[in-house]
Amino acid sequence: MAVTVRAGAAPLWWAGLVAAAAGAFVPGLTGSRIGLLAGAALFIVTAAVVALARGKRYAELARSASRAGRGDFLQDRAVTVRGWRRGRRWWLLAAFVVAVASSFALPGTGGLLLAGAGAGLWLKAVRIGQRERREDVLYWVRTDWTGRGGPVGKRVKAHRTTGPEAGDAAPGGARRRRR
Repeated sequence: MAVTVRAGAAPLWWAGLVAAAAGAFVPGLTGSRIGLLAGAALFIVTAAVVALARGKRYAELARSASRAGRGDFLQDRAVTVRGWRRGRRWWLLAAFVVAVASSFALPGTGGLLLAGAGAGLWLKAVRIGQRERREDVLYWVRTDWTGRGGPVGKRVKAHRTTGPEAGDAAPGGARRRRR
């Protein structure tokens, strides 16, 4: 489940940083100093809002999680990340273009907003990973339940758990390091 949350963090983070860097070289209507300061404030606010959004629903589903059964289809981390990014690549591209274009008004602000969303998703995945380590489980969402709502959408009835060594993901959705 943390893999689904974390899948969007890297593309948003890097697209945001590139857009902010491109915007820093555009004078814009307000000047680069005001634009970058506004972007820094938006970065912090966006990261906090994204990290805390739907936290009660995540906790509720984690409390009611049951052990994954034989009939549950749980997919690997790589498949989940690839599917998430492919399904949203046009939205990510559009967000990047809008962030770069917004630099003509407020330089760097749109890019830092995107980067803040990526940082917020990463922070949310870290919080989920802390819970997974504390409870010594990995949380999963059945693939047939996920959809537009993501890992806590309306279609998700409950989370499933497995042992911490299951699959190719570490707690928090990171890639598992093999020794």
